[in-house]
Amino acid sequence: MDVLNQILNINAGGAYGGGKAGGAFDPLTFAMKPQVVIRALCWLFSIVVFGCISSEGWVEKDGKEMCLYNNDGMACKYGNTIGILGFLASMYFIGGEFMFERMSSVKSRKRYVMADMGFSAAWAFLYFIAFFYLWSQWSSAPMPPLGIGAGSMQTAIVFCFFSIFSWALCAFMAYKRFLIGAGDEFTSAFETDPANVVHQQAYSYNMDNDNEQYSASPFGQPQQGGMEQSSGMEYQQPTY
Repeated sequence: MDVLNQILNINAGGAYGGGKAGGAFDPLTFAMKPQVVIRALCWLFSIVVFGCISSEGWVEKDGKEMCLYNNDGMACKYGNTIGILGFLASMYFIGGEFMFERMSSVKSRKRYVMADMGFSAAWAFLYFIAFFYLWSQWSSAPMPPLGIGAGSMQTAIVFCFFSIFSWALCAFMAYKRFLIGAGDEFTSAFETDPANVVHQQAYSYNMDNDNEQYSASPFGQPQQGGMEQSSGMEYQQPTY
């Protein structure tokens, strides 16, 4: 688990696995962060999905626009919507990674990590639906005239499949950050709780007293003195 944390770069010494606020910014280090690399892949995959569907997903027939996914307009609209919103969200979270290192408030980092985890998990699920939805419609659709647009429709399906894993990985990394932050908060709250401090001090005091009591020999000087006093006493014969 420690090796995984080092690979994901989520043990940087700050709250919720980020660096300490106010540190120097290195563009190369930022670009190589796993969170930024995976998010950039999500951004690229989203461009491919909505770009393929928008450019060649619609054809005109009898004066009407028809979707190549088995003439199911909802399939094209769903793929476009998921791709465009994923594209915008990816840019937002890349900017959030840039600001994450500058967030001095622990609560702000916690809200960002929770938003990242929730949105990424939801978008992985929506891409999962998009993959099966578009694939099922394409498998039932007739081949377009001269095969125009067929490659783009298939490419959109393939990159929906890739997007499932990229967004799921983003959710997993955010989850790891959340666990680190929750653990730090618990430790900090336990150490600063006045009741725990009093208990620790009382326990330390009792331990010191016990050590002092056990260090004194039960057969020490006081008992020897008692024996000397008893040996000095004379026996008196009782009178009748």
